[in-house]
Order: sequence, then structure tokens, then C-alpha cells
Amino acid sequence: MGIMTENPDPSIRVGEILEKKTGRHFPRFVVRWMEKFIHQDFINGFLEKGYEGVEFCTECIKYLDLKLDVSGLDTLEIPPGARLTYASNHPLGGADGIALIGLIGAAKQRPVKLLVNDFLMNIKGLASMCVPVNKLGGQSRNLPAMVKEIYEGDNDVLIFPSGKCSRLIDGKVQDPAWAKSFVKMSVESGRWIVPVHFIGQNSGKFYRVTSLFSSLGLKFNIGMAILPDELYKARHKSFRIVFGKPVPPTRFDSSKSYQQWAGTIREEAYNLM
Repeated sequence: MGIMTENPDPSIRVGEILEKKTGRHFPRFVVRWMEKFIHQDFINGFLEKGYEGVEFCTECIKYLDLKLDVSGLDTLEIPPGARLTYASNHPLGGADGIALIGLIGAAKQRPVKLLVNDFLMNIKGLASMCVPVNKLGGQSRNLPAMVKEIYEGDNDVLIFPSGKCSRLIDGKVQDPAWAKSFVKMSVESGRWIVPVHFIGQNSGKFYRVTSLFSSLGLKFNIGMAILPDELYKARHKSFRIVFGKPVPPTRFDSSKSYQQWAGTIREEAYNLM
């Protein structure tokens, strides 16, 4: 049985979210088109069940009928007293985060915080596990202190160091360069880093549209706008997820810069098969 959220109505209303984010009131026909485009009824069909936390993610995996082939998680040896940073590539932009939180939480029985764009905080069942780390807006001034607090806390951390989901780069679907902060913060807080390779990809349309917007120099994050449609399309699909061995913070010495170490962990994650 699901654990009900404090909010008696955990469903999303895209019109309200748009108005809150932009400060503008949109015509009803625009809102109705957006509701259909993001599959609002399908999403709310799950949200209205009222699940929260890890149960939200494990039940969402069932709702989407995701078939997950997982390696390395059950045998993952966590050093006594160690806190972990799970660093994963980000091929899907939605289903991958839900799957990883559900898998890690269920297998390890340890609280995990996912660092995300603040848009996901509108999903009540996920909110307790998420930390909004958008780089724009009023929160940006407090972002460094907030991130530091998370890394120094007791919870394990799941992060997608690319900051955005994979794109078509040099003819291959892959993450942009991983930011160095997850290495720097993990070292400073004494965390071990677990590289993760999530093997999968979005639809061809997703990559065509994002590539077009990028080539035109448009700043609007079209990828974020069409990710709900990609989540819907992930239904019934199979994905492989491979967890690597925890890397101690002592490995990240001065032989490389933090940015170079981030590139090393990215490469090691992609080599997990």
C-alpha cells in the first residue's frame, strides 16, 4: 500500500506550473496542448496513487513496465562508515533517475538524495529525495552552500555530473563533459565515488530537435520541455545498468586537476558493460 503524501492532491497541473515559473497566464488552448504533449493524464494516473520516496520509484518502474538488467549493485561493497556519491551518465533525463533511486534505495536500504533541476520538485512523491540545484534564478546565490551541506551530510548522493541528459555529440549519443564539482565536493567531504553506466537512449526525434536548437544558438532548454514525452516513450523498454566499484577519495591526488579526474570517472563509467 502506498504512503500518502501530505498534499491530498499530488497530481500535476501543467498550467499552474507554467504560470508559477513564468509569472504569465497562458490561454486555455495552449495549456490543453501542453497537457496532451506531456501526457498529463497518464502521469497523474500514477501520481494520484500517492506513493512517496523509494516506494514511489519502485512502483513507477512497474507502472512504466521498465525491464532493468542490473549488474554490480547487489555485490557493491561499501566500506564501513563510508558515504557514497553515485555518479552516472544521464541518457534518458527522467526514467534513469527514477530507476536508479528506486534500485539503490531498495537494494542498499540507505537514504539517497538526487541533485536535480527544480522542475522535478513539482512531483510531490519525489520531492523528499530531491535537492533542487538549478543554476539560474534566486537560488543561485545560495547554491554553493546548499550543495556543500548535502555532500557533508549523512545521505548518499546520486548525481548526473553532465547537468543535462545525453545529446548527439560527434555522431554518438553521450553526455556532455562532466562538471568537476562532484569530484571536488566528494574529496572535500571524504566520500567514495561509485561510477554508474546506464545504457539506453531517447527517441531519434529528441536528438534531432535538441541538435536543431543547439545549431540555431537558441537558449531555451527544449530538451527539458520534451522529456515528459520521452518518459512516456520509455514504457515497456529494456535497459542495462552497471555499477562500478567505489573509488576512495584518496585516489584523486594532485596528479590531475578535478576536471581531469571528472573526465576519468566519466570514461570509467562508460567502460562499464
